Amino acid sequence: MQKYEEFISEILIPQERLQQRIKELGEEISRDFANESVLLICILRGGVMFLTDLMRQISIPTAIEFMAVSSYGVGRRSTSGDVRITLDLNTSIEDRNVILVEDIIDSGHTIHSVLEMLSVRRPKTLSICALLDKAERREVDVPVRYCGFTIPNKFVFGYGLDIDDYYRNLPFIGVVDLDKYQPEVKS
Repeated sequence: MQKYEEFISEILIPQERLQQRIKELGEEISRDFANESVLLICILRGGVMFLTDLMRQISIPTAIEFMAVSSYGVGRRSTSGDVRITLDLNTSIEDRNVILVEDIIDSGHTIHSVLEMLSVRRPKTLSICALLDKAERREVDVPVRYCGFTIPNKFVFGYGLDIDDYYRNLPFIGVVDLDKYQPEVKS
């Protein structure tokens, strides 16, 4: 297994800056929903680290739920927004303030499909909180209410974002130098 130091080109967002912005997002959510409660729905797996840090910064009553979705299309990348739920919610979202917690929004197809699926379940409010937004890659307009960082179109990893299922545990967001990264050959 290759060490990340061998292929990282830069630390795009250091740990301290991540944590400061997450604190600000938690404060903003707490103000927006003062005297109410929120249900945070984490889209697995990349959003878990963000969710755990974010919920500690929210001062109003907060519940959590998890969803796993799989998008499919040509070349393992969804181009049509075809999404399949692989893990659905265990609780009703009807008449609740729901915030989807996502690690990164790229083309927008997957999160747009999730929003459509959840909106028919009649939440009181439904919004998105994304740690990272690659706005220049957007193909489908999605209303990101809470955005941590707008980032350039670079291959990023760390802080929940993986490369071949590894490196999610890093406390920062790094950029991959694709010329130096060597994918692990799985047998």
